[in-house]
Amino acid sequence: MGDQTSRHPTLRGSEADPSPFLLQHRLQRCSAACLMAKWRPQWLGWTSAWLLIATLLAVAAVHPAMAQQPCLKLVFNRYCLGGDVNAMAQQSAPAMRQDEGDRVALIYYEGRERIYVLAWRGRVYKVLRAYRIASQLHYEELYRLLRDKYGDGEDRSSFPASARTTGLKQIAIRRGEGQAAHFWQASEGWHIELSWTREMGLALAYIADELDQAQTAAVQSGY
Repeated sequence: MGDQTSRHPTLRGSEADPSPFLLQHRLQRCSAACLMAKWRPQWLGWTSAWLLIATLLAVAAVHPAMAQQPCLKLVFNRYCLGGDVNAMAQQSAPAMRQDEGDRVALIYYEGRERIYVLAWRGRVYKVLRAYRIASQLHYEELYRLLRDKYGDGEDRSSFPASARTTGLKQIAIRRGEGQAAHFWQASEGWHIELSWTREMGLALAYIADELDQAQTAAVQSGY
């Protein structure tokens, strides 16, 4: 494309802002071909704008769930908590997918660690990272990172009364007799759980409050 400035020099005086009578006189003298040549750049601009709008509307119609589903938290800079699980699976194919009624589980691998994305009725209610190494040192390191960002949180650990030392608590975890757990409530409708259990090992989970409560109620009701 050339320089439009040379084609359309700047108008001065009455030509920059013609009166209605002068504009009418020019239109009467100008043929249809003249008008098309004069207004073609603007007409092309309008056509491009309408094509862009039509394209955006078509995309929104094809993927309405992606546009409407809220993202409470972008977990680990990748997984949309509260979002559409099928849209997530299309955008980033999981290593494994399991469907069971209203429930969907996606499994991703990031290095040697596993990411579990759990959904109920199409929406993601939990994103959990299971760490390969489970130790007291690693647990405390993650706790400090979360405490610095979200505050002290709430200790929800559960151990036998006899497990008073760190060593005895670790033994209780390995036996399935106890668990280390810490909880942080966020104001945006989601919370964080850091846990160390026999079943999952060391895990960090981000959970959508309302969706988790709804799926838990469905489990308890037997439906």
